[in-house]
Amino acid sequence: MQTTSLFRRAAALALTLVLAVSASLAGFATYDMPIQTVSDTESVYLFNLDTGKPILDQNAGQSRYIASLTKMMTALLFLESGKDLNEEITIPTSLTQEFKDIQNANGSTMNLRIGETVRRMDLLYGLLVASANDAASVIASDVSGGNLPAFVSMMNQKAQELGCTGTSFTCVHGLYDYGNVSTAEDLAKIASACYANETYMQVANTQSYTLPATNLHQNERAITSTNLMLNPEYAYYRDYIRGMKTGFTTLAGRCFVTFAEKDGHTYGLVVLGSDLDNIYRECAEILDWAFASFSDRQLTDTQTVLTTVPLTKCRSEEAVELYAAEPVSGYGHADDPITYSFEVPENVSATVKDNAVIGSATVYLDGYEIGTVDLVTHQEYISDFRTDLKTTLELLAALILILAVLSFATMVMGGGSLNLSRRRKTRRR
Repeated sequence: MQTTSLFRRAAALALTLVLAVSASLAGFATYDMPIQTVSDTESVYLFNLDTGKPILDQNAGQSRYIASLTKMMTALLFLESGKDLNEEITIPTSLTQEFKDIQNANGSTMNLRIGETVRRMDLLYGLLVASANDAASVIASDVSGGNLPAFVSMMNQKAQELGCTGTSFTCVHGLYDYGNVSTAEDLAKIASACYANETYMQVANTQSYTLPATNLHQNERAITSTNLMLNPEYAYYRDYIRGMKTGFTTLAGRCFVTFAEKDGHTYGLVVLGSDLDNIYRECAEILDWAFASFSDRQLTDTQTVLTTVPLTKCRSEEAVELYAAEPVSGYGHADDPITYSFEVPENVSATVKDNAVIGSATVYLDGYEIGTVDLVTHQEYISDFRTDLKTTLELLAALILILAVLSFATMVMGGGSLNLSRRRKTRRR
């Protein structure tokens, strides 16, 4: 049996799967929302990363402001640039106005300064852990050779490559809303690409980090993740949370993208337009529901007839019954329908032996392919020729036995007549 699976660190396969299934998912119905969000206008998108299957969809295709979720793309391009993350760079004077604009917009920072020498890896931690806007600008400048608009163009090009259709980036950090938009579905594609990058996940899963001293900061500085679900002391802490990124502006509201891993299964979740009091509660309740409602199920056993094939040259049976050669299991909801497609011949001719392989079955759970299994027989189907030959031999044996009995009887009776004749001759004498 072959089963579809997706290992967490198979980066290329993970991304390929997401891109391959994204175009075809619209035909599959999602499940009813298990919770009432604070607002019906919120965007919610929950999907199974292992299969690409959408689970929950509330306004997931609606274009809206995404705030610092923008930084997922900035980090992705940074990691794909091939830059040495352990190397230090100096913040150029060309970012002077950019830093002023961030400050004027009250954007979060890691307090970088023009002329400061910092390690690229520390910039990445500042970007994803503290959601530092100044780190995003330095990263974009580093990758693009000081040309921030060119980096924005790279962001939009990458979004298209990932299959995003409702995304438009206008800045590198998301602090400025206007024109900087995406959808929950698109962000799921971007997040999946980030999830496939081991370095991204290492940083995004960090709850706190210590920035080393630099030429312009004499002391070490501690930064803490904006993702409260990583904090064991937080009410909605969940040990299954993996990354990913938070965001907030007045227009975007509270935004959150995360992945959740438990018992070998992974979900991705995007929530846009919530508020501070409810966004983590909503995410915790949605993910708790997912892990409680979906489970590994046996879909096919080896004792149930899956299909039959017409049988020729056998008067005693009209069709061959076929069974799965081994059990097939899949992960899904208890109400998910199980369906099959079969690769079998139009008919088979007897004799067919017990445990013979006659084609295969592909098993689907709620329309998604789970695996393929051989189909086998559970009995022998004997041909008419063998049956007729056996019958003929049995009749022949019976006939021979009858003839033998008759011959013996004849001999016995003949012997008796001879003895009687001899006795009569004796009397005459």
